[in-house]
Amino acid sequence: MSRPGIFGPARDWPAQDLIGLSDDVDPDLVVLAYRCGVFPMPLHNSWFPARMGWWSPMRRGVLLPDGLRVTRSLRKAAHHYTTTVDAAFDRVLAGCADPSRPHGWIDDDIVAVFTELHERGVVHSVETWTPDGRLAGGLYGVSIGGLFAGESMFHDRVIGRDASKVALLRLVTALTRDGVTDRMVDVQWRTDHLGSLGVIEIDRDEYLAVLDETLVLPAPDWTAERRLEPEVA
Repeated sequence: MSRPGIFGPARDWPAQDLIGLSDDVDPDLVVLAYRCGVFPMPLHNSWFPARMGWWSPMRRGVLLPDGLRVTRSLRKAAHHYTTTVDAAFDRVLAGCADPSRPHGWIDDDIVAVFTELHERGVVHSVETWTPDGRLAGGLYGVSIGGLFAGESMFHDRVIGRDASKVALLRLVTALTRDGVTDRMVDVQWRTDHLGSLGVIEIDRDEYLAVLDETLVLPAPDWTAERRLEPEVA
């Protein structure tokens, strides 16, 4: 299938993860990009004159909700936290953008764009809380149809060792609560850490084929998720 918009047909994309460059990024372009199987990530070096890179990895990391690997230790950890959806998006984004974290890439442009998309109801966050009400971790991402494109996650290294994993557990619950089990979580690249949670790698062509099927699925009812009382993940 030809990808719509400015990215052109996927068959013409270069055989590398970075497929395009731009000087600017805006909310509408980001939504279009995800529909095309592409995501933005800034280029913070002097090799390229452009500020924004557009990426479609040759090997894509994905998590199918029924593939989440929940260990006994994770189940035990989950009982020490409660979780919410869209209760503290700004704080989750700030935690993910913490400049002290290694390999940080969330700059002011990304913050502005994803904050606007959150206000539009396209971007959502999951928060993990300690029993005394402290934010221990969380994640955020883009929801389009049956796709949840995870952008970033974080945990507080002092109070939230497993908090980001617990947030992922709650995310999968949100994605499957209505009985739709074939939605997809896109994590961009598989790492050993994500692999331990059930993330697999598929090649670009397979990802784009699955994406076409996923986008036509209904999105979860995020409004209902926001109304839920904080729950044990």
